[in-house]
Amino acid sequence: MIWLRKTALVLHLLRGLLTCAVLFPWLGVRSRAWHIRRWSRRLLRICGVEVEVVDVRGAAPHGAARQGALVVSNHISWLDIYVIHSWQPVRFVAKSEIRGWPLIGWLCDKTGTIFIERARKRDAHRVLHDITDVMLQGDLVGVFPEGTTTDGTGVLPFHANLMQAPISGGLPVQPVGLNYLDAATGQPTLAAAYIDDTTLLQSLNAVLRAPRIKARVVIGPPLVPVSADRRELASAAREVVQHLAQGAGDEAVATVQRMNQPAQPVSAQPAPAPAAIS
Repeated sequence: MIWLRKTALVLHLLRGLLTCAVLFPWLGVRSRAWHIRRWSRRLLRICGVEVEVVDVRGAAPHGAARQGALVVSNHISWLDIYVIHSWQPVRFVAKSEIRGWPLIGWLCDKTGTIFIERARKRDAHRVLHDITDVMLQGDLVGVFPEGTTTDGTGVLPFHANLMQAPISGGLPVQPVGLNYLDAATGQPTLAAAYIDDTTLLQSLNAVLRAPRIKARVVIGPPLVPVSADRRELASAAREVVQHLAQGAGDEAVATVQRMNQPAQPVSAQPAPAPAAIS
């Protein structure tokens, strides 16, 4: 029956292309976000993936704040993009090669993806300016700072380059932790992991053949840049995301509270009194 689900995916992709071509030029930001969220949820249902969103602060997990922010997450699968879109549509940063992919590249472009040419160092500066500008306009920008996918058992060190954007704009970083579970048992599953030499088609087949999958999205408190050190911000964001992905919400909240405290200035010590001369 996999071929029926693949047929449904192709038809769903064509529907997305038609929506972007016909409706998006006439729609506002909120209407586009509604269509992206609905399309992503439908794609996940076809793939047998249900989404659970948890906010460790206890807030209703119906989307992020309207303020612009940099959304950072661990990266496990090509499904991650649609899982995050099902919670809150964001403008992802992706390598420029994706723009040339048939159909998919055009669809990514029309849904607001920001493309970066990794081989050109100067392009990183352009992308930083673009990210800062769209966040200042209230958009959410999504990045996977690990730079690659993993099996989800750990979180790799975060690359710090794009962390300069929220520092320059004085905007928060929104940490998100992802993991994939067997929906029946609640145990971690590797069915969604897009790693090693696995092709996209092989990964898709693994997802479609697997028992029903639950994608858990854990939202943490926003990190506020309190210094101009992007490496410090990247390290803090990784620590929070790791806690979120491992289900350690209290630790994630404690880390954010600690990192959001501005550094206390070191008070000058009074000079020692001169020794008495006998």
